[in-house]
Amino acid sequence: MTETPRPTAAARPTRELVAWRNAIFTIFFLSGLSLASWVARLPAIRDEIGVSTQGVGLVILAMSISSILGLIGAPWIMARFGARLGMSGVLVIVAAGLVLIGIGGSVAPSVTLVVVGLALFGFGNGAVDVMMNVEGAEAERELGKTVMPLMHAFFSFGTVAGASLAVAASAVGLPVLTHLAIIAALIAVTAIIAVRFVPVREELGDDPHTDAPREPWGVRLRRSLRVWADPRLLLIGVVMLGMSFAEGSANDWLAIAAVDGHGLDQTAGAAMFTVFTIAITTARVLGGPFIDRFGRVAMLQSMSIIGVAGLALFIFSSEPWMIVTGTVLWGIGCSLAFPVGMSAAADVPDRADAAARVSAVAMIGYCAFLVGPPLIGFLGEVFGILNGLILLLGLMALAGLAAPAARERSGPRARTGA
Repeated sequence: MTETPRPTAAARPTRELVAWRNAIFTIFFLSGLSLASWVARLPAIRDEIGVSTQGVGLVILAMSISSILGLIGAPWIMARFGARLGMSGVLVIVAAGLVLIGIGGSVAPSVTLVVVGLALFGFGNGAVDVMMNVEGAEAERELGKTVMPLMHAFFSFGTVAGASLAVAASAVGLPVLTHLAIIAALIAVTAIIAVRFVPVREELGDDPHTDAPREPWGVRLRRSLRVWADPRLLLIGVVMLGMSFAEGSANDWLAIAAVDGHGLDQTAGAAMFTVFTIAITTARVLGGPFIDRFGRVAMLQSMSIIGVAGLALFIFSSEPWMIVTGTVLWGIGCSLAFPVGMSAAADVPDRADAAARVSAVAMIGYCAFLVGPPLIGFLGEVFGILNGLILLLGLMALAGLAAPAARERSGPRARTGA
């Protein structure tokens, strides 16, 4: 029996769409701000709770596990509470986690408190990641132009702001708890204000005042599990797997590869990583119009070619200028897959399925972020760090081959901008 698609909302005024888009920009920014704020104070927290480097890794594992639980739980949260309450609620959980991290990492040193705080923080950020991408994809759909890469750039802007504020807080001797409590309050208050501009959508069951029958959340949850049987969605996941693997590995190993593999000094290694982050952020800021002009598939295939070429230059070149060029191309190559993959996953006629589909590909992408760096570390230990990176060449090429799965399905975009 074929399900009848739910009716979609009528076109919204441009002013409402711009406010909606800006609200999602804000949510992306807050997510990045929260992450960088506690990571930048990690050395101080480590010293206060007295754990080794290996102990820090185990503590962070609590955040990784809870992040995956947040990714899994996000469709249920959206189905049960709607996007507005869901996003504001999980960001309040993030804020609570930051406060607990601050307490356990400063005034009342406790590994247990830090672990509990990181568990709340990870769950909230994992859940909001799915929800903000679902909302971003829907706003993009109604705006009629690609904005998801720019939304992901706002996450990067948030990390820059969070890191900068953390440096300032540390420089003036602001206690960790005070710093994180201020950030937590800013996140909670701003999130509650921002979500007011996210529209209530009857087709997703968000509106408690509508007369339309609301499908029980349990039924919606069971329907959402069926998305894993969609071959097209799994191929989109392959795109995100390959490129997320390349991006995550760069975050952890690029500077070390520059130092240990190419013999550069530590300052030059740090500079290489800075070049990579500038390249990936710039590509996300500028990428939207290119996707609108050439389409998702052509852009993803082009990014795959660029990324493979850049990574090959980085691995096999010895001249500094070629290594820098390779780093830039590597960053550009893996810049658009994650936001484009989110848009493609949410591009379905039944908008109620969007959260489950985004959650599925997000889990694939984030598993690559989590698994990739340790695997590269193992390969680097056995074969040398530059040889270990060769795995990324194959994965980025595979992502390009799977790119046709991301082809637009919603027809011509109805609007040309806002």
